[in-house]
Amino acid sequence: MAQRMTGAERFVPPAGEVERLREAAATCEGCPLFRDAERTVFGVGSERARVVAVGEQPGPVEDHEGVPFAGEAGTLLDRAFDQAGIDRAGVYRTYAVKHYKYVRVGTAVHGAPEGRRVRLKPSRGELEACRPWLWAELNAIAPELVICLGGAAAHALLGPQFQVSDHRGVVHTLASPALDRNMRVLVTMRPESVVRLRESDRKDAFAQLLVDLRKAAEVLRAPA
Repeated sequence: MAQRMTGAERFVPPAGEVERLREAAATCEGCPLFRDAERTVFGVGSERARVVAVGEQPGPVEDHEGVPFAGEAGTLLDRAFDQAGIDRAGVYRTYAVKHYKYVRVGTAVHGAPEGRRVRLKPSRGELEACRPWLWAELNAIAPELVICLGGAAAHALLGPQFQVSDHRGVVHTLASPALDRNMRVLVTMRPESVVRLRESDRKDAFAQLLVDLRKAAEVLRAPA
């Protein structure tokens, strides 16, 4: 039986700064993922950020530390921003889903919970349930550009029919009644997917990520 999604709407303040949103999100129970995650992993960065980078969901490191992109994928993303010419200080980082979704596999060890945690992809219902937080973040920041890192982030903003492979590196217009204004969106790959590749394949994938982020840098340099 599917778990009921109530959605985050009733937890989101009607308006407010990012810090107020972060405090409210800490007690969000809009979907069942809050039950097993260690904490809500809300966005970080300046409210005056020119760019909002949206990932899929926290991983185990982020779930433990409470900071988005705190692990190896975040280190790789920082390097990509630097090489693409995007100022990291001007990037607000967040996730489409604010709680870590996983399943435990294997056997219990020394009284610890059974097995290791293995990431699961968020469902369409979980993306929809958490989307009010993302709308609120975008309204609070009003970025010049939103970068979706991977398919789930793109589906949360551009719809479930969006295909990353067909539209990577292309600037789209995001319009929604939930947003105060239209926003530009560029979609690229998940840094987590690059990190998991074999060393022989990682270099090529990182180069593809750079191509997309350099297009994002061009958008930011162009007159509004």
